[in-house]
Amino acid sequence: MIKRAFLPLLLLSSGLASAAELTEVEVRWLKAGSAVLAYAKQELKLPLDITVQPQARANDVPLALGYDNGRCKLVLSMRGNPNAEDILNTVPAAQRPLMIEAMVAHEIGHCWRYAQGRWHAVPSGFEERKQTSAAEELRDTRREEGYADLVALAWMQQRHPESYATVAAWMRQVRQPAPSSGSHSTLNWLQLAPTGDSFAAGLPLFEQADRLWQQGLSQDQ
Repeated sequence: MIKRAFLPLLLLSSGLASAAELTEVEVRWLKAGSAVLAYAKQELKLPLDITVQPQARANDVPLALGYDNGRCKLVLSMRGNPNAEDILNTVPAAQRPLMIEAMVAHEIGHCWRYAQGRWHAVPSGFEERKQTSAAEELRDTRREEGYADLVALAWMQQRHPESYATVAAWMRQVRQPAPSSGSHSTLNWLQLAPTGDSFAAGLPLFEQADRLWQQGLSQDQ
């Protein structure tokens, strides 16, 4: 639940309505993710707000998704954050918009799960192995991250198939340092989608991701 004070932003179909209030970095990230955001708001009708923190905290990631009062909150935490773009350090400048677009698609995957009432839910009949509450919390978060990563890759396959391999390799690199038991270790799912052909063509985006996600659940017990 997000309860901090934010500077609200308005998005119009033609672009940013309040771009004058934004920093250069914020504008660049929102432009890179504009196709995903338009899809989420116009086609999916997701209850999505875009907000900017006026001052990032020490451990804030540049882009995150929360849910509050029935609405998704896509939060940019870049102001006063000198490390906001560290995640892109290994990426050539020309490819960075693609990676940002994938990150935005990842967050929209979270929003979809929230909006559908499926957050931390598993398929009917799936047998859970009993763990401590702390371990279960990590596992549940990791599963949601795995689902969102697959949504990002499914999006790339639909919109940028020629760049799928590049984005998938970068995502594996980003996830690799995480401990296998960590909340953001999603390699169980990323390895199920080494190429765009791993996704079932013709299905809706989230159903494509869900099919592979369910396959990876058995490996994440």
